[in-house]
Amino acid sequence: MNFIDTHQLTEEEKHQQFMERINNGEKIEANDWMPDDYRMVLIKLISMHGISEIMGALPEKEWVPKAPSLRKKLGIMAKVQDEMGHGQLLLRVVEDLLEPLGKTREDIMDDLFSGKLKFHNVFHMEAPTWADAGMIAWLVDGAAIMTQTNMLQASYGPYARALQRICAEEVFHAQHGESIIMALAEGTDKQREMLQDSLNRWWDSLLMFFGPATAQTTGSSKQDLTIKYKIRTKTNEQLRQDFFKKYVPRVLALGLKLPDETMHFDQETGEWIYQQPDWNEFKKIISNNGPKSKSRLQLRITAYENNRWVREALG
Repeated sequence: MNFIDTHQLTEEEKHQQFMERINNGEKIEANDWMPDDYRMVLIKLISMHGISEIMGALPEKEWVPKAPSLRKKLGIMAKVQDEMGHGQLLLRVVEDLLEPLGKTREDIMDDLFSGKLKFHNVFHMEAPTWADAGMIAWLVDGAAIMTQTNMLQASYGPYARALQRICAEEVFHAQHGESIIMALAEGTDKQREMLQDSLNRWWDSLLMFFGPATAQTTGSSKQDLTIKYKIRTKTNEQLRQDFFKKYVPRVLALGLKLPDETMHFDQETGEWIYQQPDWNEFKKIISNNGPKSKSRLQLRITAYENNRWVREALG
């Protein structure tokens, strides 16, 4: 890394040299100078990612005692442990960004509990059957892998390095989910019906996973900044299309029906045409008004308070 003494530079010159470093493929480190909007978009993105990893373990945690065999119980328990570890790793990355602002991890948790910090829409949803446990690990984690591998070369070094480990482990999670889905798809009529019901239930959440397209947002969006600063390279819609191209053929190969009967591949554009989900419902869900938002938040609050003594002892 080329060291740049920014003390004698104007803000405009600092920003220009910062962009030159990014465009040259250099990694920005925690102690480097960075524009305020770069720091804030990183804090928002990585905090949301970290908290979503932790909150995302909760619907699967519900299935640890109910998994249909000891082997499957061990598998989903290991996955829950991985997700919690991912969350802790990412929150540690955020702490370095928060330090110059005089904030700590406590502030992240306070923002979560107050509703200021959002967590991913999919983790507000119910998981009433074993097929849901498979759907989360196969398609939800599959969507997460697409999002996260798109940021493996992120300009912020600590985040890019954390994603190397996270993505490697998420691949195993997706394989774990696929094994559950395949077993159900090859099972009884009742199991196949349960699988189709789960796909129907999760479809809108999967469409919403990547967020609205740019045209559906107003003003300057977070996704514009993440692309400008080379934190990621693809837009929300590009990622959604990548997801369709990989998983729609696999869903159909299992003999499942797409919940959207109008969905089709346009040969001219090379894209899947699909019915838009209700983005007002998306806003409602991520504002903690989803089916399981309140109960999962309360579970996290209770765990956080019950373990306060550990943090105080270590502090």
